[in-house]
Amino acid sequence: MARLIRTEKEVEGRYSEQWVLVEEDALDQWPAGPLETVGRPAQRLTGLERARGEARYTADLQLPGLLHTAVLRSPHARARLVSLELEPARGAPGVRGVVGPGDVACLTDDPQYQGAAVAAVAADTFAQARAALELIRVEWEPLEPLLDPDEAVARGSVTTEARRTDRGDVEAGFAEADVVLEAEYRTASVLHNALETHQAVCEWQGDRLTVHISTQWIWGVRDEVAEAFGLPADHVRVVCEFMGGGFGAKGDAGEYTLVAAELARRTGRPVRCALTRSEENVNSGNRNPTIQRLKVGARSDGTLTALQGEYVCALGWSGWLPSTAGPMQMLYACENVRTVEHGAKLNTPPMAAFRAPGFVEGTFGLECALDELAAKLDLDPLELRRRNHADSDPDGGRPFSGKNLVECYRRADAHWQRREEVRARSTGPWRHGVGLASQIWYGAGGPPSYAWIRVGSNGNATVVTAMQDIGSGTKTAMAQIAAEELGLPLERIGVELGDSARGPYATISGGSSTVPSVGPAVRAAAADAARQIIEIAAQRYHLEERVLRLSGGRVVSADGGSWPLEEVTGLLDEGQILGKGARGPNPTGMRTLTYGVQVAEVAVDTETGEVRVDRVAAIHDVGRVINPLGARSQVEGGVIQGIGHTLSEQRLLDPGSGRVLTKTLDAYKLPTIADVPEIVTDLIDVPDAHLTNLGAKGLGEPPIIPTSAAIANAIRDATGASIRSLPITREEML
Repeated sequence: MARLIRTEKEVEGRYSEQWVLVEEDALDQWPAGPLETVGRPAQRLTGLERARGEARYTADLQLPGLLHTAVLRSPHARARLVSLELEPARGAPGVRGVVGPGDVACLTDDPQYQGAAVAAVAADTFAQARAALELIRVEWEPLEPLLDPDEAVARGSVTTEARRTDRGDVEAGFAEADVVLEAEYRTASVLHNALETHQAVCEWQGDRLTVHISTQWIWGVRDEVAEAFGLPADHVRVVCEFMGGGFGAKGDAGEYTLVAAELARRTGRPVRCALTRSEENVNSGNRNPTIQRLKVGARSDGTLTALQGEYVCALGWSGWLPSTAGPMQMLYACENVRTVEHGAKLNTPPMAAFRAPGFVEGTFGLECALDELAAKLDLDPLELRRRNHADSDPDGGRPFSGKNLVECYRRADAHWQRREEVRARSTGPWRHGVGLASQIWYGAGGPPSYAWIRVGSNGNATVVTAMQDIGSGTKTAMAQIAAEELGLPLERIGVELGDSARGPYATISGGSSTVPSVGPAVRAAAADAARQIIEIAAQRYHLEERVLRLSGGRVVSADGGSWPLEEVTGLLDEGQILGKGARGPNPTGMRTLTYGVQVAEVAVDTETGEVRVDRVAAIHDVGRVINPLGARSQVEGGVIQGIGHTLSEQRLLDPGSGRVLTKTLDAYKLPTIADVPEIVTDLIDVPDAHLTNLGAKGLGEPPIIPTSAAIANAIRDATGASIRSLPITREEML
């Protein structure tokens, strides 16, 4: 029997409440440790398709009569649109449709940042569309942009009211401290640069719209597009077969989808709107810059007495305010904490979620400050963190559903003890050092998400759910979960994802929520299918259901009997078994988080300022690990991306005009394979006993969170110089 209850859901630190139906006969968790399929390395199911070029991305889609779009964008950080004449473009060769302000809500006649979309042209070829743009007569009056975040806050130019938290008595805490550190830390804007740029292909059939899109959330796009065009939600179909990366920026429909849909409606033909790489690096979102003014107090034994932080987040013209103060509020056991976060509204392109938004930046400031504090206290940095470990949630006192940060510290110690060996490598201008940083993040996911399992007469099974695989190995993980519950080899499991018309609702792939949100629904669906198989077998072989189980592709009896699954399901002929599953609620009254520690080893050339990362040990507590091979890939990707954020990546603006200077990949310095160090991955594979029928938490974001701080602290260990801004350039080192 099902009950309707209200439960909490979190994505990227933003909480909401959900009504969810809960089955009374909830599944018990599997035993800890590697099982038959779950917990064992598995190659990606789609690996060969991708390697052979057979995987079909949105960028690969070709439809009969497909038109291509070019978008007229403001070249100014702030300007007044004096005049706009679209007519010359309408008669250009190959042009089939032109739209401007008033035709689509996202096209503006009041551009407030470079890249703001003003008009769009659809033509037979992209070259024709771009040529037609040149014919549009447009007159701009450039205006002085607001670019300084502190000035914006002082003038009241903010995206939302300041977010404040106050716990305990901060003034008394600092008065009690033997040592107080005050410092300012800064992080730069960095760009997502997914391999596949933002794009969509839209096609109408009567009053029904199909959207092929590179997206992290099929259902979010469906609802947004339906609302924009006044359609019933079920009249919009969203498809994402394969996706070339997102990192947080592809969580909504985006202007390109709305433009393509409107031009498709007007022309009666399918329309593609795809951002170029330059457009991607200007107008698809960014990790916002921050200014962090921190104050930390501690007793002589290292006990934290007070933490205080003022955070100015340069969000651009719009966007939500990430929790940059989250690490300060959540990571350590400190009774007295005060934070204030400002969202500065500037004439720069809007921010977008980017892999652990806010926590990457906030962890850099907090963890660098703790290392500086440890030096003042003459205390080992790892020991300082151990002494301030929080046994319960510092913000509210709730128990943790599962926490193994102390075990992370224990395992990190072996890497931390390499300090003398690493420092001894210093010779000539090269100095070597070791640094560490802790990590905290969300990752519980939440309902609702649903899945189906189809089992045919051949005994093979297919997982069906309308979620998306953003390149993180979701298909493989879901197949492993189904295979484990059904007792089938992995090769007998298929997975159908990525189509809102062919599967049930599933959550966004963001906020480290994919496996913990959808995985439990897949297991529940597989258990439902397994129950039906056992019922059939019991009837066929005149046995009691309680003596039967599924294992190795067979139905096995307690008395030693064994029958191939296809023999049992073969009775169905053309029929199918359909198992259904739903994601249950998160644990009530508990805090579910992820934790970790990274230890970095670096070499610094004191003559040239070059910084080389030689080794990173990443120890993370993320609950049950479904696929160790895929998990290691996630860790390595996060660390490499973190190295780029730390040493080379930065969106640069012209200080006078506010224009983006780093629009291409030769100007924007992503890390290359030559920058990749030795990466040692160590996962605490212990299921969270209170979280769903899996006990698995998310791993997509935790690995990038502590990397910058660990590297900065290693540089400090090598050179004695405190690092207080990102990226750490050669010029800064000198």
